[in-house]
Amino acid sequence: MELVFTPRETAVALGFVLGGVALGTTSGLVPGLHANNMALVLAGVAPSVPGPPLYVGMAMLSAGVVHTFLDIVPALALGVPDAAVAVTALPGHRLVLEGRGHEALRLSALGSGAAVALAAPLAIPVTKAMTAVWPILRSNLTVVLLGVVVVLVLTERGLLAKGVAVVSLTTSALLGLGTLELSPEAPLSAGGMLAPLFAGLFGAPVLLDALDGDGVPPQDDAGVALSKGSVAGLAGLGTVSGAVVGYVPAVSSAIASTLSLLAVPGRHGARGFVVTTSGVNTANCVFALFALVALGAPRTGVLVAVESAGVPLSLPHLFVAMGVAAAVGFVTVPLLGDRYLLAVGRMAPRRLSVAVLVGLAGLSWLFAGGIGVAAYVAATIVGLVPARFGARRANLMGVLIGPIVVG
Repeated sequence: MELVFTPRETAVALGFVLGGVALGTTSGLVPGLHANNMALVLAGVAPSVPGPPLYVGMAMLSAGVVHTFLDIVPALALGVPDAAVAVTALPGHRLVLEGRGHEALRLSALGSGAAVALAAPLAIPVTKAMTAVWPILRSNLTVVLLGVVVVLVLTERGLLAKGVAVVSLTTSALLGLGTLELSPEAPLSAGGMLAPLFAGLFGAPVLLDALDGDGVPPQDDAGVALSKGSVAGLAGLGTVSGAVVGYVPAVSSAIASTLSLLAVPGRHGARGFVVTTSGVNTANCVFALFALVALGAPRTGVLVAVESAGVPLSLPHLFVAMGVAAAVGFVTVPLLGDRYLLAVGRMAPRRLSVAVLVGLAGLSWLFAGGIGVAAYVAATIVGLVPARFGARRANLMGVLIGPIVVG
């Protein structure tokens, strides 16, 4: 009722939402910056923000949603993904190199936008279903993840690729086991090891390969090759996978994306990967909010920040904020993404790659100090292996699967 009868309060709330949109847009366009890091920064400054805690929470959620729309842009233009879209970075990057970057941006926007539209009516029934199923799933989570590992290995083509998949899964798992529980001193208190690990595993290898490349080629028209039905089906697959992330602890968007990609029909190729993983990433935000309200358990870094900031859990306000942010994100992806690709295409590829590699090292230092830089270098070495021997980079998700199975 407040949104209808108090225009002044509505205007103030909208201002906070748009402020969050601006922050999420900025963080989404920074190569290698994870939404969780930005959320923890916001949680740290939230107490000093003049305004009702509810509106601060609306801004934080808006930033998180818009980030899930925009993080595909640096993944496509530079090959440096946010952790949540890491497994789709290479297929999407291939589309850019084929001159289909404008299409890839629109496919991502469609995947994320459709996921929000589908998640809204499904949130309540899925919450009830997941609450009932979770005890069984929790007791068998290790078996499920080991099954994922087996499928990843067996679906590789050729004996060599299967062997490389085992090596990649094992080495990335050991890397995760050795680093993810660390709490290093760093310039920013909103730190963590995910940023340097994913920058090294999924970003730096692409940049190293690009040192002698030709950069981003001219892009063709923005026409989408997939049918509306295919986009809807792929977005639906991403939405269901995003629901798993939203309700099940210890399963991230990246792992859910890895799982969902196994179900993407091969005929859709890289386009199917982009739509599905974008849907996973954004649907997770919606379902995680309902999980927090229903179960009192925050499943994402953004919602951990919301809870720590003491935000009242007014579902109508928070959900409307997410809807507004999703609408802005849907429009912003092609608007800014096209220009981002054009700007990157005008730069010298070697200088750009070196600059971003150094920037990722700096980001690793900001969030995890010297240990973060060392982890970034180690992850880069591990991340070079799959592509060199024809295996999928999704096998590097052992960095998360391994610690979950062991822990």
